[in-house]
Amino acid sequence: MASRLYLENGHRSPRDEPIRFNRLRRKVYVYRFFHNGLLPFSRVAWGVLPVAYDWDDLHAEACRGYVPGTARVENITISVLKPGTNEVLDRFPFSCDILQGEMYWAMAQLFMQQGPQALPHFPRPPRDWNNEKVTFNLARRLAPKVKWPEDMDLESRSAP
Repeated sequence: MASRLYLENGHRSPRDEPIRFNRLRRKVYVYRFFHNGLLPFSRVAWGVLPVAYDWDDLHAEACRGYVPGTARVENITISVLKPGTNEVLDRFPFSCDILQGEMYWAMAQLFMQQGPQALPHFPRPPRDWNNEKVTFNLARRLAPKVKWPEDMDLESRSAP
């Protein structure tokens, strides 16, 4: 598991937290944003942490709970397991809806097992938050664009 702190964005969260699946390398690249609500003005408490994980170490978990005074909370998280065990090393969010998350996880598994030709055909291309017009959304207008570290960007887009 390779990780490196990447603080170019400073105190602002990125427009998106993309996940890249590289079938040929059997790796998953996650652009993770982290923040500490107790230290809102600290530069070290906010940032981006691009991380690469081995596909074989990932496991999807469905979580469902209730928050008092609000509705039910459901999500899918991806757990990174220690190889050969069920010990969880890390977790990252995957979807805020169980049904949608199950569908996305099934598509990720299909892609990693059989390739892009096995995926269903979608009438519209996927959304790229970096290139979307953000005229009416102030939060997205102020958020920096996703920028992968150069070495990780190249590795995640190429074959071994």
